[in-house]
Amino acid sequence: MHRVWALGWMVIGVLAGPAHAQVTEIYKCLDPAGRPLYTSDKRDTAGKKCDLVSREINVVPAQQIPLGRPSASASRSASFPRESASDRAKERQRDILEKELATEQQLLAKAQQDLTEQESERSGEERNYARVLERLQPYKDSLEVHQKNVEALRRELSNLNR
Repeated sequence: MHRVWALGWMVIGVLAGPAHAQVTEIYKCLDPAGRPLYTSDKRDTAGKKCDLVSREINVVPAQQIPLGRPSASASRSASFPRESASDRAKERQRDILEKELATEQQLLAKAQQDLTEQESERSGEERNYARVLERLQPYKDSLEVHQKNVEALRRELSNLNR
């Protein structure tokens, strides 16, 4: 009989040994204004009227590492490059800027083509060169706007690479 009990306790010890248990207690406290505060930090409950709302036991199995060799996940994580949130944000920003630059370059090429077409056309009622310049001015303005946009996007991309 003692062997069975000893064997039972040994099995329980072996199974429970590599596990880490953590007890989480959630308290509901009332502040002086009567508003509820939910906390799991025992220090926040000092001097307040608090009731235990929940008590959970979390059991996380421990990793078993063979002696003399690092675990596969440890060796993988050491060689695997880590990416921070700011790196991901910069990468998204770079992608957006590159797409905007490509679009703006297409619009610039279209504006140049439109200006060239308009410069080659002459109508009979434009005997005065001032009228030709007046007709071409919106095309020149559009071209200038797209050129400035392309320059600004390139400048912003180069600042992002620093």
